[in-house]
Amino acid sequence: MPTILGQNQYGKAENRVVKITRDGDTHHIKDLNVSVALSGDMDDVHYSGSNANVLPTDTTKNTVYAFAKEHGIESAEQFGIHLARHFVSSQEPIHRARIRIEEYAWERIATSDGNSRFIGADDVKHSFVRKGQETRVTQITYDGGSWEVVSGLKDLTVMNSTNSEFWGYVKDRYTTLKEAYDRILATDVSARWRYNWTSDEQRMPNWEKSYEQARKHMLQAFAETYSLSLQQTLYQMGSRIINSRSEIDEIRFSLPNNHHFLVDLEPFGLKNDTADGAVYFAADRPYGLIEATVLRDGVEPKIPVDMTNL
Repeated sequence: MPTILGQNQYGKAENRVVKITRDGDTHHIKDLNVSVALSGDMDDVHYSGSNANVLPTDTTKNTVYAFAKEHGIESAEQFGIHLARHFVSSQEPIHRARIRIEEYAWERIATSDGNSRFIGADDVKHSFVRKGQETRVTQITYDGGSWEVVSGLKDLTVMNSTNSEFWGYVKDRYTTLKEAYDRILATDVSARWRYNWTSDEQRMPNWEKSYEQARKHMLQAFAETYSLSLQQTLYQMGSRIINSRSEIDEIRFSLPNNHHFLVDLEPFGLKNDTADGAVYFAADRPYGLIEATVLRDGVEPKIPVDMTNL
């Protein structure tokens, strides 16, 4: 045979699942985008077209929705663990399952005070608005014996309007950038962190609390670091999480430097950068892209350098 089959996987991608939990008049929302990828003894379906070992992708889709009802969705991580365990343990030809989940957060809409409420709206607990810009993500991989859980977020937009500098850099004949001793620092955080929980014998982390705390420490480090470079800020954000959360061993960031340039207002007889403020042009491209991994000392990196498909 002139060719052989290499790595392969299949499954149903981007199953949108919205789970409403009704606790009396109080409702709770879990809004997920779930992708399933399975691999194992799949040579025959590629070589001869035999589907004897193939669990239909439509079945994997149905399983996602059925599990949402039967088991509920405590957290994205826990839901992914239920699914991965099921596919590997229930189907002999399947040796490995990878579950990727994006979670979209919602928050309750606060009703107004006084007589503007409609009748019966004194305690509204079923109206929501999409929360923030960031998307929570997780990837669970299971091979029947060990687990790998990589979670994080993307599209978390943050800004410091001061306490950021950039100077002392290399200059050559093509350098036109002026040194900055007070600048805006803004970025869209994409981060993935790897948990050191790998076995059913270990105590499982509290996934919801861990995510909330990792996000909190990340934002606090961003706000509290007097930045001489975005690289320095990135390292402080990662270090704060590693030092504060014992269940996390590794975190990788991809941070675009969202440049803000002072607008030249002198043609209009206006001085821009004054004590009471300034006007900036927010450039969306091109942008500097800062990427790095922060690790617990003694830990080997496992998160891919390129997070495009993670």
